[in-house]
Amino acid sequence: MASKGEDWKALRKRFNPGFAPQHLMTLLPSIIDKVSLFVTHLDGFARTGEEFSLQSLATNLTFDVIGRLALDIDLGAQTSSPGEFMRVFHSLIETYTGEQIDLPRWCTPRLEWKRKRLAEQVRTLLSAIVRDAYAERNERTKPRSILSMSLQDVGTLTPEVINVTCDQLSSFLFAGHDTTSSTISWMLYELSRTPHALRAVRAELDDLLGPDTSPAAVTARLLAPGGEEIVHRMSYTSAVIKETLRLWPPGATARMTKPGDGLGIVLPIASNSLGSEPSGVNVDTMMLYHVISIIQRDPTVFGETANAFVPERWLDKSNADKIPAGAWRAFERGPRNCIGQELATIEMRIVIALVARRYDFSKVGIGAPTLDSITGEPEIDKAGDC
Repeated sequence: MASKGEDWKALRKRFNPGFAPQHLMTLLPSIIDKVSLFVTHLDGFARTGEEFSLQSLATNLTFDVIGRLALDIDLGAQTSSPGEFMRVFHSLIETYTGEQIDLPRWCTPRLEWKRKRLAEQVRTLLSAIVRDAYAERNERTKPRSILSMSLQDVGTLTPEVINVTCDQLSSFLFAGHDTTSSTISWMLYELSRTPHALRAVRAELDDLLGPDTSPAAVTARLLAPGGEEIVHRMSYTSAVIKETLRLWPPGATARMTKPGDGLGIVLPIASNSLGSEPSGVNVDTMMLYHVISIIQRDPTVFGETANAFVPERWLDKSNADKIPAGAWRAFERGPRNCIGQELATIEMRIVIALVARRYDFSKVGIGAPTLDSITGEPEIDKAGDC
């Protein structure tokens, strides 16, 4: 959310109920339904042995989940015939990729015109979705989508309310699809190259879900009474997610310092005429960008394993308590932290529940493990990893 001050507080208050953990768990069937379609696609590739882009599949999955939970519509992102909104939105995203995005806008007038036209189409489609959700409000029917819940206390659907709501929905779609999908990809990659972690995940799932690894059996177990509790009890899986986000944070934020605060930072080494020594810099009124990928790999905090995939660091309470709260900030911190963090983690737990015991993923190309010339299995180092 890009609003400020009281406007931001009002918007956050409107959308918070839809992202509340207890509400999201009521939408578990919808999440499982979309992840099951994701599994169907993986089954197809497993049968043929064809190489594929996991990132693309995961992106379509996250679009489908956001569409259903936030907008209460089926985007059809995982089908061969996506809906109109998905087609237009995807075309808009493509205008922000490629070599042309590094050029000044005046160098790419056609691209700017196309982007503006597509953005207007997205706004028109979103406005219609908002109006429909508002018109269908019924006090006797408990609202389920994030959009519907955000409109419950809206007295009059003014043009301003529509515009602000569309802005937030666009933000959820833009920020929510790519961040979650990239984390899913990195998570499965790290598990594929860390056999002991994969074994631990599978053991946890066997304990919580039983020995039957079929999608039907796992789905039935998660949707049965007590299924929500199972999701909450996936402690090692949660540690895998947290460690993936530590090593591969999908995003970062910037913060503006207030004038007159006197806020200063220390640059560890600054070359000057007197030699190299720490140097202080006043950053009042400056925009500070948090390079989370550096913060979360700080060896003074995470030690010799700062660059290693070690989910266990989050399970050992004595060790976890030694990690400063600000050293892990994948969803950022404070009142303006990521509003969708609970949705993302629930979705990733469901992906692991349905996928981790069903497939053995193998990276190809850059980052592929070295295979044993005799067994054909990935070679394992002294730490037990590929």
